[in-house]
Amino acid sequence: MTASWSPNPGTPPNTTITAQGNINKTPGLGLTQGGADYDAKYATYLKLFSGEMIKAYESQCIAKGTVQNRTLKNGRSLQFIYTGRMTAEYHQPGTPILGSGDPPVAEKTVLMDDLLISSAFVYELDEVLAHYSLRSEISAKIGHALAEAYDKKIFRIIAKSARTASPITAAPGPEPGGSVINLGAGNEFSAQSLVDGFFEAASILDEKNVPRAGRTAVLSPRQYYALISQVDTNILNRDYGSSQGNMNSGEGLYEIAGISIKRSNNLPFMAGTVARVNGENNDYSGDFSNHCGLIYQKDAAAVVQGIGPQIQTTGGDVKTMYQGDVIVGRLAMGADWLNPAAAIELQAA
Repeated sequence: MTASWSPNPGTPPNTTITAQGNINKTPGLGLTQGGADYDAKYATYLKLFSGEMIKAYESQCIAKGTVQNRTLKNGRSLQFIYTGRMTAEYHQPGTPILGSGDPPVAEKTVLMDDLLISSAFVYELDEVLAHYSLRSEISAKIGHALAEAYDKKIFRIIAKSARTASPITAAPGPEPGGSVINLGAGNEFSAQSLVDGFFEAASILDEKNVPRAGRTAVLSPRQYYALISQVDTNILNRDYGSSQGNMNSGEGLYEIAGISIKRSNNLPFMAGTVARVNGENNDYSGDFSNHCGLIYQKDAAAVVQGIGPQIQTTGGDVKTMYQGDVIVGRLAMGADWLNPAAAIELQAA
């Protein structure tokens, strides 16, 4: 009987020995030795990081999709066109129809703001990014920071749109401008005042012939939960039934008067005076001391976006010098009011 020989005592016969120090090399989750192995693993990490950042951005961004959006490919501004009303008239026999009843037109130019960034320095990226919880945390924070800046700009612009007169004054206009609904001093968290404000806003939008599709309200979280908890307003019965499950979860309040409801901490809620800052080519400043919510249709504001959201990272010489990488999330966008008739601001004064 011939015995199989093992190179190391205690090692089963006819087995392949794993080279010392290479046990983590095949899966690519441990320290690598450069070259193709590093490039492959780094590319995977970057894709994961970018995907997680964009997912966090999309989930956190409230205003995205609720206003007019355009992508800017060249230049630093984009023109939006909107029209006023047309008239109808009786035709006289023998009179040529020349198409001379064109509606009055207004043009709005929305500028691109400077590049918006959120960044983090990750020490020894090759090793640290193997810890998935840390990578996910950093990517989520970058995505949330960009979404927060995006929402704050748009909500302030919609509030300003509600305070703006329509630029179309030609016949058969003038077209209606924005509207402000005053809930009364100290009523910003009063559920009944908010409900009354919703129905007043719906009436105003209907009277201005603003389309019913795309109507949105944004409230602070405390206002949203006041609508649910102050059940004497019959919100639960009126809008989605009296299910206690919805009360207990704090979810389920979707619409009032056909207006979908979102909640956000990024409103300029009773924020006082917000000043213009460097890098903002559009004017988002204003006095928001009495501001306590927005109700609008998607034509109230316009957004142009040129970059992002995207992830960039350093490498090579920078990694050698600092033993780590700078991860940058970036976004280039701008917003301004478009059709003031579609914007309503809630105030408590």
